[in-house]
Order: sequence, then C-alpha cells, then structure tokens
Amino acid sequence: MTALFEDRDLAASVSEKLKVYAQPQRLMIMSCLLSGERNVAEIGAATGIGQPALSQQLAELRRANLVSTRRKAKQIWYALANDGVRMCVQSMEAVFGGAGGATPLISHPPRAQARKTAAGVAGFAKVTSG
Repeated sequence: MTALFEDRDLAASVSEKLKVYAQPQRLMIMSCLLSGERNVAEIGAATGIGQPALSQQLAELRRANLVSTRRKAKQIWYALANDGVRMCVQSMEAVFGGAGGATPLISHPPRAQARKTAAGVAGFAKVTSG
C-alpha cells in the first residue's frame, strides 16, 4: 500500500472521493446503511430526508460507487458498496461522535467557552494567584 504523502495522484484521487462524503445528507444515508440494506422509503423515514433530495443524493452515491443497488419488484434496495466504505463511515462516526452516543475523539469547546477564549483569555493559560 502506498502512503498518501508518497503519491500526489493518489492523494488527489482520495481527496476527490472524500468530497462525496463531505455532504450531510449523504453521510446520513451512509450511516443509515451501516445497519444493512434498506429501500428508499426506509432510508427516508430513518433520516428525515425528503424524496427529491433523497433521490438526488442516492444517485450521487451510486455514481461514486459508494452504494450498491438491488431491484426487487418495484423497489430498489440500497447497501454500502463494500467494506472500505463501511469502515470509512464507521471511522467518521467513531472520531466525530456518531452512532450509539459515542463520545467523540475530537470535540469543540462550548460556545460560551469559545467566546471567552476569543475575548483574550486562553483557557489553558489562565493564571490564578494563590
């Protein structure tokens, strides 16, 4: 396996693929599919994404080969395309605090604390007199 820092073309290709992931509705759809194959109605009900947007995002995921489809009668069933896609979505949930209420590995300060820091008091450098 080639490291990304060793191959600019590979890094560019990965960057383009990540752009497909970098859309909230597509992330929601892929997260929903972690639990297994679902049809359009089930995905819509689980995510709250309306029909026109859902169809558009599913089409984009198909074009990017991130989901696979299976037709049964008049319904189309969607699943994550492969284990690599599954691992990528699971990793994002683990890092950023997704499924099951996991504690994110990366967190942001509450707004009040962010305002305080922005006002000139760095939380880690606050000096108290003893």
